[in-house]
Amino acid sequence: MFSLTSIFKGTGSNETFQMLTSDEYKSKIAQKGMLLIDVRTPEEYKNGHISNAKNINFFDTDFLIKILQLDASKPICIYCQSGMRSRKASYILSENGFKEIYDLKGGYLAWS
Repeated sequence: MFSLTSIFKGTGSNETFQMLTSDEYKSKIAQKGMLLIDVRTPEEYKNGHISNAKNINFFDTDFLIKILQLDASKPICIYCQSGMRSRKASYILSENGFKEIYDLKGGYLAWS
């Protein structure tokens, strides 16, 4: 069976995360112990979000501080509106010791 899951690995670094389709993402966030992070603005979050997602605004000046306070030993699912911010955030997480990162391909637009 063909999977649309992609794995990105940055050259010369330890960047690793998986891009998941909406269906794959739904299965992943249902797993026990999964952190679910929405990196959109509070306004975007207020207009609709995935249930149980924690909002950490990518554009906040303290974004890096907040994101690095998360438990790097836990798997993390991350998303934004269309996939651009969450991809950048996934690289940041990967570069800072997070080992199991799942990004929603197409973002919340693909979800809804």
